[in-house]
Amino acid sequence: MSQIPRAERLIVALDVPTAAEARALADTLGDAAGFYKVGLELFSAPGCFELIAWLAGRGNKVFADLKLYDIPETVRRAVANLRGRGASFLTVHGYRSVMQAAAREKGDLKILAVTVLTSFDQSDLDEMGAAMSAEDLVLARARGAVETGCDGVIASGLEAARLKAAFKDRLLVVTPGIRPVEGKEQAKMRDDQKRTVDVAHAFAAGADYIVVGRPIREAADPRAAAVAIQETIARIFPATAAGA
Repeated sequence: MSQIPRAERLIVALDVPTAAEARALADTLGDAAGFYKVGLELFSAPGCFELIAWLAGRGNKVFADLKLYDIPETVRRAVANLRGRGASFLTVHGYRSVMQAAAREKGDLKILAVTVLTSFDQSDLDEMGAAMSAEDLVLARARGAVETGCDGVIASGLEAARLKAAFKDRLLVVTPGIRPVEGKEQAKMRDDQKRTVDVAHAFAAGADYIVVGRPIREAADPRAAAVAIQETIARIFPATAAGA
C-alpha cells in the first residue's frame, strides 16, 4: 500500500452535529488534512450530501462511515444509492451476507468491513456471547471480507500486525481509536474507546490509514494537532515510498 498518498493516510473524523460545523472544522484544518470521515451523526443532519459535494469540490476525499447492517437486499440498494455520491470509502458490518451484498454494488466505492468496534473489549464480546477472542474475531471477519470482495477492514491497531501478516496487501487496514501517548492530561481522551493505540504504533503495526477525531477536534489548536500527526506520518513514510 506504499502508493497511498502520504497526506491521505490521516482521515479526520468530522464527528460534529451540523454540516456548518463540519465545514468550519475543514476550513480551520486547511491543507493539514485532505481526507474526512462523515459518520452517522452528520448523515442524520440536514445538508449531509451537500457537505460531501463541498468537500469533494475542494479536492478532499470522503469516507462514509455508515456501518450498514440490514438484510442483504436493503444493503445492496443502499450501496447502489450511495455509489457516485462523492464518497471513496463506505463501511458495512462484517457479516458475510452484508459484505457480499455491499461488494456486489460497490462500483468505484471501496467497501470496508467493520470487524470489532474499538469501543468493545473482551468483556463486551463475552456479554454478546462471542465464542472467540477479539483478535480472533477480527481475523475471522477479515477473512470473510477477502472472500466476499471487500476492499478493506476497520480494525484497531492491536490487530493490524496480524491482519497484514495474514492478508498482506489484499486488504486495506483502516484504524480508528487513535490516541496520544498517554500522560496525565491525555488519559481522559480515551472516553468510550477501549482498544486504542497512538499514531506511530498504528502504522508500525501495518495500518494503511488512521482515523482521528477527538485528539484533533478537541485540541486547543486543531490545525496544529493535525500538522503534528502529518509530521509523524512523514517520518514513517519517506516521500520516495509514500506516493507523495
